[in-house]
Amino acid sequence: MVTSQKQQKSKNIEAIYPLTPMQEGMLFHTLYAPNSGVDTEHIVLTFSGKMNAEIFKQSWQKLVQRHGALRTVFVWEGRQQPLQVVKKQVDLPWNYLDWQNISPREQQQKLEAFLKSDRNQGFQLNKAPLMRCTLIRLANQTYKLIWTFHHILIDGWCLPIIVKEVLSYYQSSHQGQRYNLPPVRPYKDYIVWLQQQDLDAAEGFWRKTLQGFTTPTPLVVEKLQQQQLQNLPSYQHQQLTLGGTTTNALQSFVRQYRLTPNTLVQAAWALLLSRYSEESQVLFGVTVSGRPANLSGVEEMVGMFLNTLPLGVQVSPKEQLIPWLQQLNQKQLALQEYSYSSLVEIQRLSEIPAKLPLFESILVFENYPFDSSSGTIIPDLQILGLDSFSQTNYPLTLLAAVTPGDFLLKISYDTSRLAADTIARMLGHLQTLLEAMVTNPNIELGQLPLMTEVEREQILVEWNNTITDDPTDKCIYQLFEAQVQKTPDAVAVVFEQQKLTYSQLNSKANQLAHYLQKLGVVPDTLVGICVERSVEMVVGLLAILKAGGAYVPLDPSYPSERLAYMVADAQVSVLLTQSSLLTLLPESQAQIVCLDSHDHLWSDCSPGNLSSEVQPSNLGYVIYTSGSTGKPKGVAMSQGALVNLLHWQQQETVVGQGGKTLQFAPISFDVSFQEIFSTCCGGGTLVLVSSELRRDPLALMEFLTHHQVERVFLPFVALQQLASVASQCPNLPPLREVITAGEQLQVTPELVEMMQRLPKCKLQNQYGPSESHVVSAYTLEGDADNWPKLPPIGRPIANTQLYVLSSDQQPVPVGVPGELYIGGVSLANGYLKRPELTAEKFIPNPFDATKNSKLYKTGDLVRYLADGNIEFISRIDNQVKIRGYRIETGEIEATLTQHPTVKETIVVPREDSPGDKRLVAYIVPNPHQVTTPNSNPEVPEIEQIGQWKQYLQEQLPEYMIPSGFVILSQLPLTPSGKVDRKALPVPEITTNYQNQEYIAPRDRQELQLVKIWENLLKVHPVSVRDNFFDLGGHSLLAVRLMN
Repeated sequence: MVTSQKQQKSKNIEAIYPLTPMQEGMLFHTLYAPNSGVDTEHIVLTFSGKMNAEIFKQSWQKLVQRHGALRTVFVWEGRQQPLQVVKKQVDLPWNYLDWQNISPREQQQKLEAFLKSDRNQGFQLNKAPLMRCTLIRLANQTYKLIWTFHHILIDGWCLPIIVKEVLSYYQSSHQGQRYNLPPVRPYKDYIVWLQQQDLDAAEGFWRKTLQGFTTPTPLVVEKLQQQQLQNLPSYQHQQLTLGGTTTNALQSFVRQYRLTPNTLVQAAWALLLSRYSEESQVLFGVTVSGRPANLSGVEEMVGMFLNTLPLGVQVSPKEQLIPWLQQLNQKQLALQEYSYSSLVEIQRLSEIPAKLPLFESILVFENYPFDSSSGTIIPDLQILGLDSFSQTNYPLTLLAAVTPGDFLLKISYDTSRLAADTIARMLGHLQTLLEAMVTNPNIELGQLPLMTEVEREQILVEWNNTITDDPTDKCIYQLFEAQVQKTPDAVAVVFEQQKLTYSQLNSKANQLAHYLQKLGVVPDTLVGICVERSVEMVVGLLAILKAGGAYVPLDPSYPSERLAYMVADAQVSVLLTQSSLLTLLPESQAQIVCLDSHDHLWSDCSPGNLSSEVQPSNLGYVIYTSGSTGKPKGVAMSQGALVNLLHWQQQETVVGQGGKTLQFAPISFDVSFQEIFSTCCGGGTLVLVSSELRRDPLALMEFLTHHQVERVFLPFVALQQLASVASQCPNLPPLREVITAGEQLQVTPELVEMMQRLPKCKLQNQYGPSESHVVSAYTLEGDADNWPKLPPIGRPIANTQLYVLSSDQQPVPVGVPGELYIGGVSLANGYLKRPELTAEKFIPNPFDATKNSKLYKTGDLVRYLADGNIEFISRIDNQVKIRGYRIETGEIEATLTQHPTVKETIVVPREDSPGDKRLVAYIVPNPHQVTTPNSNPEVPEIEQIGQWKQYLQEQLPEYMIPSGFVILSQLPLTPSGKVDRKALPVPEITTNYQNQEYIAPRDRQELQLVKIWENLLKVHPVSVRDNFFDLGGHSLLAVRLMN
């Protein structure tokens, strides 16, 4: 019986031959994701007139018998190479549905549901036929035919051939005539031709063409990784028609300059990708017909001739449009000569790693000779329309087609990676580029507009309209004194057992301020303050501002060398401190004032308010931040900028007079200004916490509850630590406002759980570098379950402008990453005594004609969202934020390289576990200087790391010390000679920084897999931790691996 079945199957075989490169790729993707709907095609034909459904069905069956490609299946199991098998006879699955009795709206809904269900059904590639038809009757004389097939059988060029032949069969049968079509050349002839091509010549062409491309051109407009759902891709599409006028202009343009519409669309796509990614060389896929002109009859053949090939395009802003288009046209012709090449083989010849795709987007230009009027040869039946629905395995596919009187642009996209509004804007940008090319043929590429004037107006003007009527003539101390008048007896500050009312705090600050003026403090005098957390700290800060000076915070936990540099650089004339810290202070010319033991010096001074000549333009503070040269730099912030922040904060806050705010940040961190002065200038109570409690999340939570604190400013790490212990606390503090800044806010499950227990509390994500303090904010309210996992940084605060610009300082569209620039009154004056650095970072504002208007280059990569909020992506340079502290990794590197045992080093931030961001130092030791005092061979490396750590602790603050150290023999480099940061290994904590070792198979299953990999990949030995694609695996080998 079994033998008989095999004989029957073999009798039904007409031919067997290999797959084309394109078919091999489609086979892999279908096997890899069988339920994804990839390469399942839908052609929907709408007919009007009288139709004989049975004759129509028979016409399709005749078509199947005529073309072997439509009777083909694919076999791969147990074979070195997959094969396609043509069956002699197959029956076409046919379904008939009658929807005449439902409304047009219901018909459309049912059609969409049917198409989705039918696509999900897919095909089993080893079972014929790989196509089916469904005829739906919508009205008495209206029909829709849904022809479903797998793209592995045929390409788009075949569609008009097939439709024309089906209609010819139908017409002759309907009229009772016999219709004989001329013999068609079999598809296997193309396979034979394909195997005869010169692979060596193709190899040379592709090596040269792809030289210099080391990574695929990124889709920079996609969702952030943390926002992408970890499931199978899901596809949607959007389309745009350019209209008759634009279409006629495009066609006239390509005729005039001897181009093709395909070249024009490729040019627009290349320009768009280049502008989006800011890369001058872009790489994307293009489809080619693959039908060789020297194969006679090829234009009437039915089968899969199509191929997808990489197209690399150089986009130079200064290049003239027309010569560039003509070069692109020639490149397309050169591509056609080697259109038979396998994409897998092409990738092997490129510098792009096998585990990465060659490109992330493809362009399909349909110029198939289909005439929708073909149905007019049948008097009683006419084709009203043809719609195609296809889906590739690429996240982004642009389909362009010239139809009678119109030009269609259609984008299919993976919704797990790209948002619908992003695609809508992308289509608009393509239209803008195409129209600009046609109307400005003599233009340079860099001058072609991407955005419309409406878009530019929105992002430059509308979203930056933040002007307020807040008074601009006040200084910080005046806001505080006004509050003292309102609430003199309210508690202003609390620390442990100490309390001061507003009146008491004002009097104490006034007495000290009078004394400071006697010491020569006048406007812009820099006064150092190095104190532990205490009431005296707040008194000292207020006194400096009241005296007219600007304070320079000096953290007592800093290394003495760093403190010495800051004191010398700022040339502070007076230094406020405490007696317990005197031994930590560097030698200087400053007059030392101990707040806890010298108070007799100002106890006789007047407690009344001072007269001061300080103006909003004078300095409020100078705060030192990490510097890339190895030395910190002082940011000089004006009173006016800080008062603007306080006005905005007071209008934003929900915690009014009497509300308690935690003072958490060190005064060397700019958010401390916000904590202290937004509270003291707003009638609240400032609650200071000790250094010990700051570091204990559970104790801190109990502290907040005990003191009934309503508002906190916390960096994300501290906030997350607080949230992680909230479940251990039966009672939470009455928080109404949680403000976080300093690093990317992540809405973690623990944070959600805590905020759900605080229904009256809002969470605000604030953003701002030291060079401006806070410049934007985004508020999260309502059900925390619905909050975004990575909230944006929001919109600009009052009297502040934000610009997202390209590397040439041009505005970029919504959704496209660019560097964030800050303008308005929030900006600092610059860097203390660093005019060159100030000029480099604070540049003239090209969007404001006001004299001396500046923009600050933040170095942060961001993008606008559709609603005007800004989304933070990453740092552009090597500057990072860890636990809220801004760190220039270059400063750590500069310090490390001064150690005699360090030859080379690079310090990078890593987040190998969500929320666990840390610094890791990769070090190449100097072999001539490494000391190994201990004879144990495992000890020297650990001891060496200990030496480096101790050395850094003597030079840098604690938060700048890397938590991981990895010793390398050499730093990995890119082909251009730069350090390849992506190639740096993950620190192996459990193995004392040793490199990953070879791990042999540990059971039968692992042994079997290792042998299969070694056989397929021709690599020996294979470790159980090796990656298939890292070892040279690719999609075709993966198909064989599945067997």
